[in-house]
Amino acid sequence: MLEAFIIVLREGFEAFLIVAIIFAYLKKTDQRHLLPAVYLAIAAAVGASVWMAALLKQGVNESLWAGIFGLIAIIMVGTLLIHMRRVAPHLSSKMHQRLDSVSSGRPRWIAFPAIFLFSVLMITREGMETALMLSQVHGSYLTGALLGLAGATLLALLWARYGHLINMKRFFQVTTVFLVIFMVQIGLYTFHEFAEAGLFGTNSDSWHAATEIWSPEGLYGRWVPLAIVAFCAVWLLFSSIGDRMRRVPPPVSPATGK
Repeated sequence: MLEAFIIVLREGFEAFLIVAIIFAYLKKTDQRHLLPAVYLAIAAAVGASVWMAALLKQGVNESLWAGIFGLIAIIMVGTLLIHMRRVAPHLSSKMHQRLDSVSSGRPRWIAFPAIFLFSVLMITREGMETALMLSQVHGSYLTGALLGLAGATLLALLWARYGHLINMKRFFQVTTVFLVIFMVQIGLYTFHEFAEAGLFGTNSDSWHAATEIWSPEGLYGRWVPLAIVAFCAVWLLFSSIGDRMRRVPPPVSPATGK
């Protein structure tokens, strides 16, 4: 449940930020007539993400498919994390450039579908990433996903109203740490599933037995989700303490007054 909560919390908030940037640009450039295209894009992105989640739910019941989807999740999420780390500081300006190129100076009948497609691609990426990662969460995750969605909504409302109170840098840092460790866990599980599917020939049984303790129901594997969240919580705690210590002004010397 904890894994699902953090995954949906991060991805849901990222999707909100993307939508907020698009809305702000269209209003700022006096192109409000294109706002319905974004609403349609949100509906289409949600539909596509739900469809993919249902497709993954059907496929992960077999060892081979579980391993394949695990490998896809590692590649997709890993590359997106690297990409977002590089472009995050300039995400808003880059999106504005792309939006400007597909909407400004174009007839409405061209700009509308262009904004729709751009928004669908940007939002669906977050939804697909969420579906892929949730497919690797074992056990019941519906409660965690719903709580994560509620948390993302609350965080979005707080950001819209009190953006200066939210340390966005720390939020994305700690959730990135979580996702990196989660990718390692998926890697172990993927290897375990490929071994169960017999992809390693005569050594498959040996590798499967050796990695059994790290499977979701294994001796160590069952504690991995809690360990990931605990590690991130400790990391966030010490990072916050470090931030406060850096903000504290140095003591004034009585002798010099400095």
